Amino acid sequence: MLSNSRRPGRFMSGPSLPLSVGTAALLSLAACGGGNDGESLPRLGAATAAALNGSCEALAATLAGQANTRISAASTVAAGTLSQGGQPVAEHCLVTGSMFERVSAVDGQPYAIGFEMRLPKAWNGRFYYQANGGLDGNVSTALGALGGGPLTGALMQGFAVISSDAGHTAAVGSGFGLDPQARLDYGYQAVEKLTPMAKEAIRRAYGKGPDRSYFGGCSNGGRHAFVAAARHPDWYDGYLAGAPGYNLPKAAVANIWGAQRYATLVSAPNDPATGAGLATAFTDAERRLVSARVLARCDALDGASDGLVQDTAACQAAFNPANDLPTCTGARDGNCLTVAQKGVVADIFAGARTSTGAAVYTSFPWDSGFGGGTNPGATNPVGSGTGQWEFFAPLFLDSGSVGQVFTPTPQPNGFNGPAFALGANIDALVAGINATGGVYTESAMGFMTPPNPTNLAALKNRGAKMMVYHGVSDAIFSASDTQAWYDGVRASNGGDASGFAKFYRVPGMGHCSGGPATDQFDMLTPLVRWVEQGEAPQAVVASARGTGNAGGVNADLALHAWSATWAANRTRPLCPYPQVARYKGTGSLESADSFRCQ
Repeated sequence: MLSNSRRPGRFMSGPSLPLSVGTAALLSLAACGGGNDGESLPRLGAATAAALNGSCEALAATLAGQANTRISAASTVAAGTLSQGGQPVAEHCLVTGSMFERVSAVDGQPYAIGFEMRLPKAWNGRFYYQANGGLDGNVSTALGALGGGPLTGALMQGFAVISSDAGHTAAVGSGFGLDPQARLDYGYQAVEKLTPMAKEAIRRAYGKGPDRSYFGGCSNGGRHAFVAAARHPDWYDGYLAGAPGYNLPKAAVANIWGAQRYATLVSAPNDPATGAGLATAFTDAERRLVSARVLARCDALDGASDGLVQDTAACQAAFNPANDLPTCTGARDGNCLTVAQKGVVADIFAGARTSTGAAVYTSFPWDSGFGGGTNPGATNPVGSGTGQWEFFAPLFLDSGSVGQVFTPTPQPNGFNGPAFALGANIDALVAGINATGGVYTESAMGFMTPPNPTNLAALKNRGAKMMVYHGVSDAIFSASDTQAWYDGVRASNGGDASGFAKFYRVPGMGHCSGGPATDQFDMLTPLVRWVEQGEAPQAVVASARGTGNAGGVNADLALHAWSATWAANRTRPLCPYPQVARYKGTGSLESADSFRCQ
């Protein structure tokens, strides 16, 4: 279901961050306390630094000999070859290799778990597993970075970092789903195979294994983090999950259901089997109208009219699409929705249903970022933000995932994805993601999801910690699903899980980044401090990425009248759920200092 750039995509010693996001982001806001952070739980010791043994070029021989592992190269990467946030990454060693090379007995294709490790010359004693997004399939650069336009990352801070393709290459697309082992590697087994190998490689490279290990990723990477936390709570000390698609097969089916609903609004000569044609059901202007109307109803509920909906729960009660969205009395012109459009949009936000009315996935919260990005078009075939996930993804990404990976009866390679998505029987797709058959002995909901995800007792009792964040305007994985997970974790822990797990909603943010939001933040630094020093994080300061931002400008800010006027470096506190950032009544609306978590 997801492209490798999508959902899809990380940080304690090392260079400091610029003051606008860095120093402030490392401080908890005193007014944002609460929760059972003082609960008596074990505290894990701090990591200690070590230097690399010998040269990078000698590492290939040093690391060779592990079972089912081939080291293909080891070389020096000079300082400044890579950069993050406009700052050079220090000199380090790049090690590439593969594990479990084989030829499938099912489809005859070659498979392996490809990986790269980046090992700093000046190591901080920590290991970071960078879980990547989408369908995996690419070995992304192992920077260990999360958050929109990150200014720092795990590698920059001195972590040893691994990245992998999770057992298949992008060249085969979703066709890897024909091989049962490739499915399992993608779901959870690549992590199980890579982790012991990586820790042993670190031991050989530095003369000791990692003192502390961290796992992070966004989108499918967030799903990987959830799965690792549930299956292996003793392997990692800190888990950082963004937009965790931990019910990814359900979300993929729900997105196909949404495409079928949008297709009912497409009129000739537009073709709903193309992203551009499907997008005519709901234009950029119409999506931004919805965002503006949500904002008009909900913006001031947190005490400030500032272009951000902080009180998500109050907004769901306040906003009524039937009454608050204007109905067209004539032609569509971007300033109204037809009765049919209002019905489809309301249905999609309420959540996909089977023919009997059973929920396929979950609902999506009304928020101000639904108008983020642009719809697919002739000059922009993929689109970005909400437009990509609503109109391109179900036809060309989710169709492949559901049709070839999440079913015991996979479609052949070369099948027509748009035709499959628009013609599929949703009840059959739901049955398929829960079914096994033939050589496919584990269902998609078995190999893709964390077993018993709200039971984190083993993680909690050994002193490990977990931080989770999710954009409220995420159009593919619902923040409501992550909130439901956290409510379940709270219920399993006497109503309060804040002593070992925290959840942060990011108002206005789309999938992993973007949207009219303050989407640039560092959660790895506070996670490390929590794990190793017992300093429980409270608010995390996030910044907008306006003009001149060193980590990259967020183009979505210019798409909306309200966010286009924000200060380029506007900051806001991201509050630990269920707290909400509320205006103190005085102070600049561009500064996090003017808000408190309540």
